[in-house]
Amino acid sequence: MSALAAPSYLTPEEYLVLERKAETKSEYYNGQMYAMSGASRAHNLVAGNLFRELSLQLRDRPCEAYINDMRVKVSETGLYTYPDVVVACGEIRFEDAQVDTLLNPVLVVEVLSPSTEAYDRGEKFAHYRRVDSLQEVVLISQAVMRVERFVRQGEDWLLTEYRHPDDVLHLVSVEAKIPLREIYTRVEFPENNERHAR
Repeated sequence: MSALAAPSYLTPEEYLVLERKAETKSEYYNGQMYAMSGASRAHNLVAGNLFRELSLQLRDRPCEAYINDMRVKVSETGLYTYPDVVVACGEIRFEDAQVDTLLNPVLVVEVLSPSTEAYDRGEKFAHYRRVDSLQEVVLISQAVMRVERFVRQGEDWLLTEYRHPDDVLHLVSVEAKIPLREIYTRVEFPENNERHAR
């Protein structure tokens, strides 16, 4: 994430005006806009596969899944960001009448890229943990078959890791079950990445 050339400090309102006119997406935090880079083929396949499976399972439930372009505001910290996949249920709340900034996600999914993995695991995850409605965070590797699911349990987050094609990711926040083989459909892993899976 790199700061864009913009006024030295932007209010959230100024950010939203600029962002809604922009051709590319930017996150916002503490008065600064940060350009988001494009995604690889593997990243897009993983996000798309998961979104497809989730959408099918949620179609008759009071939940909505969004992919890539649904902005989420972490009200407690002021971060505006774009999860790869996000789900909200029940009375879905947005920041304003534009209906493009979600306030109450229950599930957030990030597909890890080499350039963003440290941020997604660290600072960004710390922001997500401040969202009261959020019950589950899922981090998915695009380099190896590895899915990490974090479920909120009071003040703690319980980790479950999945690594095998026959493993089934159980998303308890929305009661969805997705085999890893479906998440990784058509994704090819370089042979030299196998050592990182261990």
